[in-house]
Amino acid sequence: MEAVIILGKGYLSLPEMMTSESPGPGPMPPGPTPISPPDPDTVWRAILDIRRGGSPPAGRPLLALTQDGDKATSWRSAYPLDAMGTFLCDLYLPLCAAAAGRSYAAAHLGQSLDGRIATLCGASQWVTGPEDILHNHRMRALSDAVLVGAGTVRHDDPKLTVRHCAGDNPVRVVVDTNRRLESGYGIFTDGAAPTLLLCAEELARPGERVGDAEVIGLPRLGPGLDPAKILTLLAERGLRFVFIEGGGVTVSRFLQAGCLDRLQVTVAPLILGSGRPSFTLPEIDTIDGGLRPRSRHFVLGSDILFDCALRD
Repeated sequence: MEAVIILGKGYLSLPEMMTSESPGPGPMPPGPTPISPPDPDTVWRAILDIRRGGSPPAGRPLLALTQDGDKATSWRSAYPLDAMGTFLCDLYLPLCAAAAGRSYAAAHLGQSLDGRIATLCGASQWVTGPEDILHNHRMRALSDAVLVGAGTVRHDDPKLTVRHCAGDNPVRVVVDTNRRLESGYGIFTDGAAPTLLLCAEELARPGERVGDAEVIGLPRLGPGLDPAKILTLLAERGLRFVFIEGGGVTVSRFLQAGCLDRLQVTVAPLILGSGRPSFTLPEIDTIDGGLRPRSRHFVLGSDILFDCALRD
C-alpha cells in the first residue's frame, strides 16, 4: 500500500504537537511525553483542509489519506487521536477521498424507527437529535452546494448555512419545479450565501430573481426536474460536491434516477405511527428487487447513522 499525503493549509504540523524538549519531526525517541491529542475542532479543521486542498504548512501534516492504486481507502494521523478525533476521521475522510476530483452527490435523511421524516402536516423539528443536526452542518461545510426541495423550504424555512462547526457556507439550491414558493422565505432574503432557485424551464424568465436568488429553468422529468440535469448545471458552475438535505421526495427522485453516490439515513429512537415517509420509490415484487448498498454505521448520541455507498 502506497501512502499518499494530502496536505492542507491549517493542519497541525508535528512540531506543534511535540514538547519543547522533542527533536522535531521524525520518529519519537524515548523521553518526554507529547502533549495531549489534538482537540476535535483542530481535527475537524484538518479534515476541511483535506477537502479543500489547501497549501501545505511547515512540518508534517496531522492527517493523511492512504492510497492503494487509484482508490483512497484509509487514513492515518501523525499523532494519536482521542475517540472523537478518530470518529471524525472515520466518518468524514472517506467522503473527502471519494469526492476528490469528481462530481459527487450525497443525500441525507433523518427518520423515526417507523420510517417517517415528518408528521402528516409536515412538522419535522426535530426527528433526530442534536448530534445529527451537527452532522448536517458538517456535511454542509464539506459541500460546494446544499440542495433541498420546495416542501422543505415551505415547512421549515431553513437557513442551510454552517453555524455549528467551522467551515464556509455552501451555495444554496432550492428545487421548486412549479414555482410554489413566494419570495418572503429567509433563504431568498438573508444574503447569507449565494442561492439558486431551480424550476421548470417554461416558468423561468431570463435574468429573473426571487429575492436574492437567481432563477434557472431546467427540463422536467416526470413530476419534478431531471436530477442529472441539475447536477450537470451545478458542476458547470464549479459546484461538484452536492449535499441533498431533503426532503424525502427530493432525495427519492435523485435515488430513483441513479444520481446519488452516497446516501446517509439517521434513525432516531422515535415512533410516530403516521406521517411522511422517508422514501417514495416504484413498487417492487420481491425483496431481491430492493437496494442493499454497502454501508457503515455510526452512533450519533441516541441515533444511528447509516452511511451507504451507492457508487464507487
